[in-house]
Formats: sequence, structure tokens, C-alpha cells
Amino acid sequence: MGSTSTVADTRFKLNTGAEIPALGLGTWQSGPGEVEKAVAHAISVGYRHIDTAFAYGNEGEVGKGIKAAIESGVVKREDLFVTTKLWSTWHYRVEQALDKSLENLGLDYVDLYLVHWPVAMNPNGNHPNIPTLPDGSRDLHLNHSHINTWKDMEKLVGSGKAKAIGVCNYSRPYLEELLAQATVVPAVNQIENHPCLPQQEAVDFCKEKGIHITAYSPLGSTGSPLLTAEPIVEVAKRKGVDPATVLLSWHISRGSSVLAKSVNPSRIEGNRNLVALDDADMATIAKYTNDLASKNAFQRFVFPPFKLDFGFPDKIGRV
Repeated sequence: MGSTSTVADTRFKLNTGAEIPALGLGTWQSGPGEVEKAVAHAISVGYRHIDTAFAYGNEGEVGKGIKAAIESGVVKREDLFVTTKLWSTWHYRVEQALDKSLENLGLDYVDLYLVHWPVAMNPNGNHPNIPTLPDGSRDLHLNHSHINTWKDMEKLVGSGKAKAIGVCNYSRPYLEELLAQATVVPAVNQIENHPCLPQQEAVDFCKEKGIHITAYSPLGSTGSPLLTAEPIVEVAKRKGVDPATVLLSWHISRGSSVLAKSVNPSRIEGNRNLVALDDADMATIAKYTNDLASKNAFQRFVFPPFKLDFGFPDKIGRV
């Protein structure tokens, strides 16, 4: 069994030369009034990777949690890895968006700035974050290519405001399109990733191109079969841990960083009790994913209502 501190404190080198802590605290859907305490507690128990986004509406609280941890002497800013994301209504105003996020966070820079989705929405629509058309569908600007957005992201390199830039929710087709015209290769691709949605094509392509994978929703979501899936439970029993620990550890064993979302102090601490999975453990989980693939039974749990085909190679890739 792996040492909990050794596995949880693993770091991976990015193509920028910087290191990203393997275990991060995710803050998506964490409620108002909870995030500040969660961030401060996570840092106090050893987390050094904090993930947020403009669209989450909680950058301010995340920043207060970081500030509290720094002011208490628990950590120095340079020891933290902070990620935030460019929302789709800001694709025409990339640097302005980053400036707004930095203001919200109370930081001079972020360690990683990501394009949240490869699609622009109307920046002058009927809502600042979720503009809609009369029929209720999203007010998209499909004539604005994500390549143009990336060109503006590239201008941030060297500005001191973002140490690295990357993308979220990019499938292989989108990455191929981006890399054909990019000057800067994304440092990270953050994707929904778990044994029910291994996205192996995207993972392998990113590895080939030197793009690090960060996994979100690693446990699936409410109603996910992952926590009770027989192969996951089998590995958990073998390791003497719970299934959630196996699911988080799986990512680190395959070379990806992973975001564990919680505002519960004991769960935040428990999510650091990671283990090193050996070849037999990984083979057990691989058989599970292969069985799902053979049944065309992969499951995606995060569905953005864009009604676009992002090129995901699973049966419900059209979102």
C-alpha cells in the first residue's frame, strides 16, 4: 500500500517546466459561505492545488480562503498552484477576463488559466454569464473560433498574470484543430474523467503532445455507479481503503492530476489518504472500462446545454 502523504503530494511536470500538484481541491458547485473555509482548511491539511473558475461565482471566496491561509503562515503564495478559467461570454476580452478573475481572487497572478469551453457566447446578451435566445437555448457565437480565443490566450504568456495557459473540455478533434495553428501548446487539458468515461483517445493524444490531463468529476456524480462498481470495490478491499480513494488514486497512477471537490473538513482530509495502485489494480479497473466500452456504456455526467458536438468518442458526446 502506498504512503498517503507520498501519493497525495505527488507532482507532475508541465510543458512549461513548472510542477502541478497531483491532488487539487475542486470548488465547482460548492455553496456560498462554504468555499472560503473549505479552501483555508484544505491548505492547512496539505493541499497546494486549488481550482476555481469565473463561472463558478466563487473566486472571491476562494481568494479569501487563500489569503487566510497565507496570513496565518500556513503557506506562501509561491507554494500554491491556483487555477481559474475563462468563461464563454469573455472570449472576446481574454486579458480583461483574467484581470477580473485576479481582482476577484485578490491575487497578482494565477498558475494556470484555462479556456473553460471551446465555444463563445454572446458577450452582450440578456445575461452576463448565461445569455439565452427567445427559445431558451444558449446565445452562442459560432462564428468566433476557439482558435481566435487561444491566440488571445497566448498573448498572456510572459505577462506575469498567468504562469501557464491551457484548455478544458477539449476532445482530440478540437486539440488537433488548435495545435495546427497554436504557437503555444496548452499546458493542461482539464476534462471529465473517471473509469466510466476514461476518454483514452484524448488522454493518449495529450500525452503524445506533452499536454497534462487534469480530471474533474472523478467520482462521477449523484447516482454514479462508480462507488459501488464491483471492480472498484474489489480494489478498495485489496487496499483497505474506500472506493472513493481508489477512484482518486487511479488518476495519479495513470499520470493525471485530479480534483477532489468537498466542503466537508473530514472528507477534505480523507481525500488525501491516497494509495499507489499497482499493475494488478490498474488491470482490474482497465477490464472494467473495457467491458463498458464493449457495451457502448460509457457515461458522461457533466452536460453543458450547448447542443454542440465536441467530438467526444462516446455515445453521448453530443451535448
